[in-house]
Amino acid sequence: MSSFKQFQFNDFIMNALADKGFEQPTEVQEKLIPVIKKGKSVIGQSQTGSGKTHTFLLPLMNKINPQLDEVQIVITAPSRELANQIYQEAIQIGKFSQPEIRVTNFVGGTDKQRQISKLKNQQPHVVIGTPGRILDLMNEQALKAHTAFAFVVDEADMTLDMGFLEEVDQIAGRLPDRLQMLVFSATIPEKLKPFLKKYMENPVVEHIKPKNIISETIDNWLISTKGKDKNRLIYQLLTIGHPYLAIVFANTKQRVDEITEYLKGQGLKVAKIHGDITPRERKRVMRQVQDLEFQYVVATDLAARGIDIEGVSHVINAEVPSDLDFFIHRVGRTGRNGLEGTAITLYSPADEEAISEVEQLGIEFHPKEIKDGEIVDTYDRNRRTKREKSQEVLDTTLVGLVKKKKKKIKPGYKKKIDRAISESNRQKRKVERRQQTRTARKSKKNSNK
Repeated sequence: MSSFKQFQFNDFIMNALADKGFEQPTEVQEKLIPVIKKGKSVIGQSQTGSGKTHTFLLPLMNKINPQLDEVQIVITAPSRELANQIYQEAIQIGKFSQPEIRVTNFVGGTDKQRQISKLKNQQPHVVIGTPGRILDLMNEQALKAHTAFAFVVDEADMTLDMGFLEEVDQIAGRLPDRLQMLVFSATIPEKLKPFLKKYMENPVVEHIKPKNIISETIDNWLISTKGKDKNRLIYQLLTIGHPYLAIVFANTKQRVDEITEYLKGQGLKVAKIHGDITPRERKRVMRQVQDLEFQYVVATDLAARGIDIEGVSHVINAEVPSDLDFFIHRVGRTGRNGLEGTAITLYSPADEEAISEVEQLGIEFHPKEIKDGEIVDTYDRNRRTKREKSQEVLDTTLVGLVKKKKKKIKPGYKKKIDRAISESNRQKRKVERRQQTRTARKSKKNSNK
């Protein structure tokens, strides 16, 4: 059984881990901490909740020399919420060091002049923040990040989606050439690759697939949208089920806008979260959600990542995500801390392959439908395939007739084909019964000898 002792961290790191109650490393920590300790650059592709924050904080903060009054680590996160989460974890580790490791959080919406004034007196050892504010402070010559030995880009795909990659590029361009760079991301989009190639030479690439897919307390429902108004279906699910707090996930900002406007038009009070919402507005909305002023939240994957909303009873996938890692992330928003949760996935015939892939991950869906204003059990979507496999095989003549039937032909001819197929099946059954009778007679005759 592995433990954090195998990494031979300094005592203050081990004390910080004991304080958190952490004993065993997660898979991503076990694979990447030794690599990061050696000073190698890393691209880590792992799901939220896999322990990646401590994967980079522990080995990097283990290397810090607190006697030096200079920046040693720079960490960017695409949202204030994510930056604050990393900051809280780094603070917890840093306070066990003697002298204490200084950690500072620089994000938009805070007093920049006050931050500049503080930086004139003292530089932090660890800089955490949003790309825009960190770059602002570097441009003001207040933050002297050129002394850093490590640069971490957390949630790189979200950084790209929210339009912050240019700022991250500029920050990276002002850091030392011999820099340990760590990039963590749930996905690696094509548009991110030129940036990675520009700053990283032969990085160690590790893709950690989640083992424990989702909590056992989550009930996964699957509902077909075939022939239905999707927006109305979402509205019905939200109002029939009476969720305590529900998040509706969509793949694009445009779809989030459409769903939000429809639900508002039906009289629901809905919070909206996507990349075009300003940080100040998002912070206000999140505060209202936490205060239970909203019962319904509609969001994109990237904008919602890193935002911890407590008490989510229902998650609705308005569409199957294009990246199946996001499916796990979405569904994992409910059923936390041993509480029961319901995850509802809407799907169309075009999503069959994606749904099958999700099932291969170990997700068991329960097919449902709305009938007479209630959510009820319905048939297995694979029932037809299973039934067809058990049906008798048509002979070659009838196969030809069936092919003709699929074409546009006269109604009388279709009836003729149906009769021919029925007659063929009847004759086959007749022959089989005769054969069974003959076999039974032979057996009886042999037994009497």
